[in-house]
Amino acid sequence: MKKVLARILYEILAKHLPASHAVLNVGQEGFRHWCVQNFCGGGQIGQNVDIERNASISSKVHIGNHSGIGKNALIQGEVHIGNYVMMGPECQIWTINHAMNRTDIPMIEQGVTQERPVYIGDDVWIGSRVTILPGVRIGQGAVIGAGAVVTHDVQDYSIVAGNPATTIRKRK
Repeated sequence: MKKVLARILYEILAKHLPASHAVLNVGQEGFRHWCVQNFCGGGQIGQNVDIERNASISSKVHIGNHSGIGKNALIQGEVHIGNYVMMGPECQIWTINHAMNRTDIPMIEQGVTQERPVYIGDDVWIGSRVTILPGVRIGQGAVIGAGAVVTHDVQDYSIVAGNPATTIRKRK
């Protein structure tokens, strides 16, 4: 019952409150955290997690300590986010896609693919409007440039950008 109540409170109230660091502070950061922690199952959401305004979050998400979810983010399915992860606004993380294997029936009638979880390591910076596709693993210390479409795994301490995202250089 608590899980359902927390989801309802999040969807109708918490996600629409002002941004976490807005001048008007009505406890929105703590309230969003409480709601998400409770509809995801207590141990899946770490301490000092900042979930910004209008973020749509799956109940299967895991978020480490000191991480943030950007404004208007969309996190779908099973996603594991490490500690100290920064996420810009309007990011999308997908774990399923439309099935399209068959050519004898319309794609709209083929359903969806099997879920492929996404894993994001510790100390990662994800820029604004990044799209991360199913099954991707983003390594520790990586930087994902704004607007990137991440279709493949990202190595530790890599800086990637573009569509599809390619490695620009290493951080160390």
